[in-house]
Amino acid sequence: MSEYLAVVACGSPLAARVHEIAEAARKHGWVVRVVATASAMNWVDAEQVERVTGYAPLVEQRRPDEPKRFPTPGHVVVCPATFNSINKLATGIMDNYAAGLVCEALASGTPITIVPTVSDALWGHPAWEAHLARLTNAGVRFVDPGSGRVGDPRPTGDDVVAFNPEWAIPTGTAARNG
Repeated sequence: MSEYLAVVACGSPLAARVHEIAEAARKHGWVVRVVATASAMNWVDAEQVERVTGYAPLVEQRRPDEPKRFPTPGHVVVCPATFNSINKLATGIMDNYAAGLVCEALASGTPITIVPTVSDALWGHPAWEAHLARLTNAGVRFVDPGSGRVGDPRPTGDDVVAFNPEWAIPTGTAARNG
């Protein structure tokens, strides 16, 4: 398994802490690349990401004549994951680079950790429970951003204060080397 960890940031306030997630992952031996949706870039501090990882965040798909920018990741962390992005992943919609990377990881069996930041108002949407179940059945590990609890995420909205970046990071040699 690859030593690369892809940290995918979607558009919510927790994206402002993506460089902290990357820093925690590097402490655990991962080589980190940050991939962000266009809306996440409203919060992402690109200079901090590049300082921590050595690479600018990736937003757009590479051109066909350009080489791949990093090897296939050994693990993908989606943090923060929005209501919109989680629903896209559950239904296989790949309309941006970040969603494409995660959909490919789902299809190939690459381990995925998702930290959802979804409000109470959206948590009750009729499609939500089925989409969480579909992704859980596909092997996705969900982490609650307010408590670090695995497998039992709760509505959090924009609360980013309680989140500990360590909660999202797969740790240990087995996580990095299969």
